Amino acid sequence: MRYEGDIYRPPSEAYSYILQCTVGCSHNRCTFCGMYKNKKYRVRDIEEILSDIRMAKLYYRHVEKVFLADGDALAMECTDLVTILDELHRQFPELRHVGIYTSPDSILNKTPEELKTLGEHGLTMAYLGVETGDEELLKEIRKGVTYEEMVAAGRKIREAGILLSVTLVLGLAGRTPKAVDHAIKSAQICNEIDPDYCAALTIMPVPGTVLYKQIQQGKFEVPGPFEILHELRLIIQNLEVTGCEFRSNHASNYLAIKGRLPEDKEKILRLIDEVIKRNNADYLRPEYMRRL
Repeated sequence: MRYEGDIYRPPSEAYSYILQCTVGCSHNRCTFCGMYKNKKYRVRDIEEILSDIRMAKLYYRHVEKVFLADGDALAMECTDLVTILDELHRQFPELRHVGIYTSPDSILNKTPEELKTLGEHGLTMAYLGVETGDEELLKEIRKGVTYEEMVAAGRKIREAGILLSVTLVLGLAGRTPKAVDHAIKSAQICNEIDPDYCAALTIMPVPGTVLYKQIQQGKFEVPGPFEILHELRLIIQNLEVTGCEFRSNHASNYLAIKGRLPEDKEKILRLIDEVIKRNNADYLRPEYMRRL
């Protein structure tokens, strides 16, 4: 298989065959993200992609999970994505899951019929970086969409029958009073979208990003571990979702949590409260083990 540059995937795609369909991210302007800064976005040639799938068959034989990379493969033409999905299922009849990173723009630019077609041809999961529900903060991080557009994108994917996993970023408002609004409104936007999965990551400065420069200039202060936990607690406390798997098991997080909401809400809150009460960093992931 052929790959260009660093390849990223969600934690839940750890055992998936990663198929690079696009190079880089179609948006690539978020102030905190350094994942695709060394790549110029482009769509790979469809024949190259199909060749990679046939090559994967020779190496892997049996594949049940596939992840379509890079940062926004859903930006591809629907017809090309259908061709890719059909070839994957032709080569791997045991295939049960195909995940994809997407941006809100890419979802909104697809018709409901196109998204439904992708689901019918085997696209099972879309990963959407919501990041925050704070309208002002969405502008500051250059997400490129409004609160309403983000909600519309999330709902549109779900209505197409494709599972949706959204990501929130803890600490995105910095060490300011705005952190409370960030947490509460992040829960609010998730409530309006009502995703199947919700994951929390924790902000980590990446050299070369706008955020990193803001930190160097004293314009942004990264919250401490227990401030992050308070933010996480506020999000959980205000989440009113139905049948949602919540995770904070990404390597950037200080405290790994998993549970199903609303069933496990009180149990999760008690765990966070206990760790905060003890105020002991030994219960947290040490800095040297945190990674993006």
